[in-house]
Amino acid sequence: MSDKLKIKISIANRVYPLTIQPNQEEGLRKAAKKIETMIKQFEQSYSVRDKQDVLAMCALQFASQVEQKTIDKDNATEHVEEKLEALNNILLEHLNS
Repeated sequence: MSDKLKIKISIANRVYPLTIQPNQEEGLRKAAKKIETMIKQFEQSYSVRDKQDVLAMCALQFASQVEQKTIDKDNATEHVEEKLEALNNILLEHLNS
């Protein structure tokens, strides 16, 4: 029998009961807290009162952050690969001299 944990997460004044692995709890609670903070910021900054619009804006914000991190990681990987290839070429030149 797996050791599942039953928790309740509140987002936008709605409670969501979840059954999760214990090691997921901290991440879920932090994510819910970030969403709540973001909801308040959007409501204050843009005078948005429709929760669906605010939640859509939150989803877009989080999704764009994930995508940007993927893009940044790919760019960093590409840069490292270029540097390693250049270093390899220098070593090959010295070895063949």
